Amino acid sequence: MRLVSWNVNGIRAVCKKGLFTPFVEDLDPDIICLQETKAQQSQSDLQLPAYEEHWNSAEKKGYSGTANLSKVSPLSVTPGLPKTSIDQFGVIADVFGDPNNEGRVLTSEFEDFYVVNVYTPNAKDDLGRLNLRHSQWDPAFLHHVQQLERTKPVVFCGDLNVAHTPDDLANPKSNVGKRGFTSQERQGFQNFLDAGFVDTFRLFHEGNGHYSWWSNFSNARTRNVGWRIDYFLVSASLVERVTAADIHADIMGSDHCPVSLTLKP
Repeated sequence: MRLVSWNVNGIRAVCKKGLFTPFVEDLDPDIICLQETKAQQSQSDLQLPAYEEHWNSAEKKGYSGTANLSKVSPLSVTPGLPKTSIDQFGVIADVFGDPNNEGRVLTSEFEDFYVVNVYTPNAKDDLGRLNLRHSQWDPAFLHHVQQLERTKPVVFCGDLNVAHTPDDLANPKSNVGKRGFTSQERQGFQNFLDAGFVDTFRLFHEGNGHYSWWSNFSNARTRNVGWRIDYFLVSASLVERVTAADIHADIMGSDHCPVSLTLKP
């Protein structure tokens, strides 16, 4: 089974470029998790009869949003963080809006595991959303996946908007303390690992040079001056089923590229 995650930075834009269907044909995923769809399902141009679609779109038009597409019908699909997690960690609106209304989480239950698609809030250039991210969102999301894990193993994926280690971005020294590479964001990711979840890409690939997002400026993608901020993490009990985890930097259409996870039965 192949799972693929991609921040498309606007599904309508990718479809208009004629790049979405070739991506699906090339990777032939069983499950696709999209972030930053920036659309309602009714606005989508997807033509994928083999897939069942589930969307969690932001209330604000043209902003954020997630979608899960799967060849196998999920047992259940739940949008957003559960109220228990929201209330326990005080995930509330800030000056940028209410993250609970931004379509950032979509949980699909399958027979032997959950798949959780997440588009983590960006800390912002001025770090104006760092406190929400560090004190509220990351702990609430971890709580959510840990609660799911009580029932069955969890795969979670998406744009987590953080480079975990210096190997996960091309210029770590000049980016220390900046959004995506603050100590708070990196600790939030480390907390997932400390809780027992496994960064699957690092099971197969060491060192730097492996990136999933590049700035649109200064020819960054061609020069591979990027960041690894898109991930697949799994419960420890699923690790023995992981046969591959890859970054597909050759697939164009967004400032992010897809990342994938392959599981054996």
